Amino acid sequence: MIAGVLHTVPALAGAFDELLAESIPGAYREHIVDAWLLETAIADGVTADVRARVASHLAHLADAGADAVLVTCSSIGEAAERAAEGMRIPVVRVDAAMAAEAVRLAGSGARVSGPPVTAAPMIAALATNTATLGPTSRLIEREAAAQGSGAVVTARVVAGAAAARAEGDRATHDRLIAEAVRAVAGEATVVVLAQASMADAAAAAGVDVPVLTSPAGGVARLREALTPSGPDGPVASANRPAASGPDGTSGVRP
Repeated sequence: MIAGVLHTVPALAGAFDELLAESIPGAYREHIVDAWLLETAIADGVTADVRARVASHLAHLADAGADAVLVTCSSIGEAAERAAEGMRIPVVRVDAAMAAEAVRLAGSGARVSGPPVTAAPMIAALATNTATLGPTSRLIEREAAAQGSGAVVTARVVAGAAAARAEGDRATHDRLIAEAVRAVAGEATVVVLAQASMADAAAAAGVDVPVLTSPAGGVARLREALTPSGPDGPVASANRPAASGPDGTSGVRP
């Protein structure tokens, strides 16, 4: 069994590899890391060149024997879905499970503590760069339509967080995200941290509403996609609304 993974943030490759090793033991992990994809998406949007390169990476992973691929960058999620339409293996958006869970929780008015929400549910999506806001918001809205939810999606950038991370200041990055979560928690039913790189900041927020992150759910969807559902092997889709190394080793390619 081979799990393919496409990253745009080099620092996430190791974290996801550990999570995959724990969640899908015995699977060989084939990683591709391409920081240019996110850099270009931030500067110019998800251009035709970005879409073509995403498709090329996914095709390479499929040709290398991957049984399913996880795309860990929300900013290129739509490009990955488009490329996946012509592929024979499942391609999983890291934020797909998170979006589904956000809509489900918004519909229930769930809170960690305190009274349930009685007004129209609001899902607050936070990101550290603008390139993620559109893809994540549209994904949640699509999921809300699929679930018949009346949830409203708001999206905003956490000012200064991306710059802090770029300078290697993870403490400030996480603090700014936690402050942003607290700022929206009074109105939101659910808070979504749109990028996998934001996950470590969730626990520090200390709010009464659910704060969702994407890595664990994305890996769970990948595991599901890799699980045989019949004589033909892995399931056909992992983004529905609602080589070698059999010992579980890993390869990372720039």
